[in-house]
Amino acid sequence: MLPRPRSLFVFALVYGGMVCMAGVLGAKQVALGPLAVEGGIFAFLSLVMLGSATAELHGRRVADGLVRVGFLPLILSMGLIRLVLWLPADPGMYPPLAEAFPVMMGQSGRMMLAGLIAYGTSQTLNVLIFSRLSDGAGRLLWLRAMLASAASQVVDTLIFITVSFGGTRPVAALMAGQMLAKVALSVALVPWAVAALVRFGRWLDREEG
Repeated sequence: MLPRPRSLFVFALVYGGMVCMAGVLGAKQVALGPLAVEGGIFAFLSLVMLGSATAELHGRRVADGLVRVGFLPLILSMGLIRLVLWLPADPGMYPPLAEAFPVMMGQSGRMMLAGLIAYGTSQTLNVLIFSRLSDGAGRLLWLRAMLASAASQVVDTLIFITVSFGGTRPVAALMAGQMLAKVALSVALVPWAVAALVRFGRWLDREEG
């Protein structure tokens, strides 16, 4: 039998998985029409959605706790990636894969630090804005989710790109494109996904009763 509340247990499981997946998927740049964005944005947006849905169902304090606990799988996954990169490859490993793996999975210490700071700041900001906009009656869920996601993704981009690349390359154009893509996804996907997650969470909690 799942621990209570069931929705929080399920959301936390998915949240931990998506924290780890975000870094892996970020190795690919995805073209969305004329815009380019790292593939990890889809996992990060799922964190935004789960954080907002948790705040709606269980309150800001619980949602903030979910964000803080998310540091654990994030740091562990970073450590395991560094360990696997450090270990020698099997001589029989498929050569193209052996060459591509360090390129895809290798991140500088500066980028890892940027990821940790950006994650903690943006996800906490998302929960804060979403909760502060609430009137206590659950109205305008879609608008609260959209505004909180868009603002947090702008901050995430500012922090990650500045810490990762500041002083080594021009970042203004890179920031602008990333922000535009992330805000567009926040408007197009997040409101409806958060509403669906809230309904799903309520159904899970009703089923356990």
